[in-house]
Amino acid sequence: MTENRESVRLSPTAYLQQEEMAATKSEYLAGELFPMVGGTANHNRIVVSLCSALDARLEAGRCEVFASDLKLWVEVYDLFTYPDVMVICGAVQYYPGRVDVVVNPTLIAEVLSKSTGGLDKGEKFTWYRALDSLQDYLLIDQYRVHVDWYHKLANGRWLLTEYASLDDALSLESINVELPIRLLYQRVDWSRV
Repeated sequence: MTENRESVRLSPTAYLQQEEMAATKSEYLAGELFPMVGGTANHNRIVVSLCSALDARLEAGRCEVFASDLKLWVEVYDLFTYPDVMVICGAVQYYPGRVDVVVNPTLIAEVLSKSTGGLDKGEKFTWYRALDSLQDYLLIDQYRVHVDWYHKLANGRWLLTEYASLDDALSLESINVELPIRLLYQRVDWSRV
């Protein structure tokens, strides 16, 4: 994660207790807190559009879509983070004793920003790949029409497919959803990028 000058070492329990009362969200990596910055209007438009499109297409009762207020725990890396969007198929599995932290997303999507784009493309993807449940990782650019889709193959390798046209569509087999790229960008104000 990015450098945190006011680094404070906390246990996972202390972090979760502090996060419940905090005025702003922070992510947690191996005892260190990393304050989250706010997103742009276009960032939020893409998140809402993605959640709406997924929710409308998901099979009732099989998978659910969750937005950025739900924390994700990646045990291998001692990481609590707030992905922009997650889809969980089957029963939601929680961090012990919590209902605000999940551990089993099938799909994670991050909307890229100038401050977090490098992290989302690099370290976060490494951390997320430690989740056995994860099948798809989407990186959605908010400054141009561009989506990177990483899909986990049967052999455990990840395949990257890039989309750069509003006329393209993702075929997310793991959640049985066809997702037009146009829907992700439908409300973006391109004069504000």
